[in-house]
Amino acid sequence: GSRYSLKRRPENGQRLFVSLIKQMLALDANQHITPSEVLQHPFFDPKSSLCIDTSSTRGQNRVVFQQPSNLKSKRSQKINCSFQNSVEFSQQVHINMSASPSFSSDELEIVEGTILGNHYKVEALLGEGGFGIVAKCRDTKTNQAIAIKVNKSRPDVQQEAKLEIFILEQLRKLDPDAVNIVKWNGFFQDGERVCLKFELLDQCLWDYIRDRNKQGLPISEFRPILGQLTSALSHLGSVGIVHADLKPGNIMVVNRHESPVKVKLIDFGLACPASAVNPSDCVGTVGYSAPEVVLGLPYNEASDMWSLGLVAVELATGVPLYPAENEYDYLKFIIETQGQPPDHVLDSGIYTDDYFIEDNYKQQRWTFKTDQQFQYETGYPSLETRYIKLKCLDDLEQIMKVRRGPEDGQTTHAEKNGCCCHHHPSSFLLHWQG
Repeated sequence: GSRYSLKRRPENGQRLFVSLIKQMLALDANQHITPSEVLQHPFFDPKSSLCIDTSSTRGQNRVVFQQPSNLKSKRSQKINCSFQNSVEFSQQVHINMSASPSFSSDELEIVEGTILGNHYKVEALLGEGGFGIVAKCRDTKTNQAIAIKVNKSRPDVQQEAKLEIFILEQLRKLDPDAVNIVKWNGFFQDGERVCLKFELLDQCLWDYIRDRNKQGLPISEFRPILGQLTSALSHLGSVGIVHADLKPGNIMVVNRHESPVKVKLIDFGLACPASAVNPSDCVGTVGYSAPEVVLGLPYNEASDMWSLGLVAVELATGVPLYPAENEYDYLKFIIETQGQPPDHVLDSGIYTDDYFIEDNYKQQRWTFKTDQQFQYETGYPSLETRYIKLKCLDDLEQIMKVRRGPEDGQTTHAEKNGCCCHHHPSSFLLHWQG
């Protein structure tokens, strides 16, 4: 029989959640839990409303665009997938890539009132990144509000836009009414700039969590969100796509006033077919990338599951688990909480030598470099940036109880008095801003 009662009490829900997280955050990519296994986990009550259409046999999720992340990607935005020159790809995407742009790619000169593509009027700037900007626009022909991603005219950015369009074309194979993916409405060119049109969504998940004072959401609220995102990954997997930059800033709430809220996955600028992944490419965001990505191992759709696990922890606690400034600190935080990846994983990493020293005379052949060694080699000091520091993932249950009470919605005596887990010897809060 199951170790958990089917008549799950709220505190058991916290324990079930932790057991699920431990499977999502497996240090060996080959042991990552699959989307279907996540949805079959006891944490999910089959009677609960997930805002997802599980009856669809076409295995898809719908796409919607987000406001760009407040936590900018710190890793290289380079995409060097082997598929970019394929015949199918070049036939599907036709963009006029001029060798000599008529203006600087860094001077988009887009402000409120700017007209894009003759009939899209800019009403607000939603965010910006290395690619360009995202703007809320209104179609002057239909009066419809949409989100437009305006890419810089620089040749490398144009090429990345072309790759993103290829990915979005693949996602069109999915059932738009059954997926939790931002809806893409095609592209146009504004001079030398490639502009992608998306449905306009309400708020990114990072802002949604922040607006809750970083207290974390009750299980009853974040379980449907996790279910929807798991379904989205299942649909991406059905067409062989790796998102590669899953984080709260790339997840949009459709309408924050709905209950349960519906979310959609956005920003496929770093996405790539799993069959064309290049292990040497550093893509994603420090703090959410799977260990195999950081270490330079071959990765696939399973790597998105690691990222989703960290998003789930952030939903439950209100703060990121491993908010590192660089890859060294990120791996250090992971190792201090979850232990070191096994040797057979480290053996295959292109970048393992950057963070580990090989010692054939020890039981575990790879030893993580000390802070002093890393600073000596790189000039960068190790920084403690965690909000919560856990000795093991099991401590998440205690953190959730302190933040939200033994049952969701209840406030514990410790929380009323501002106590931050001091009574629990194996975990502590470092600097909770909330």
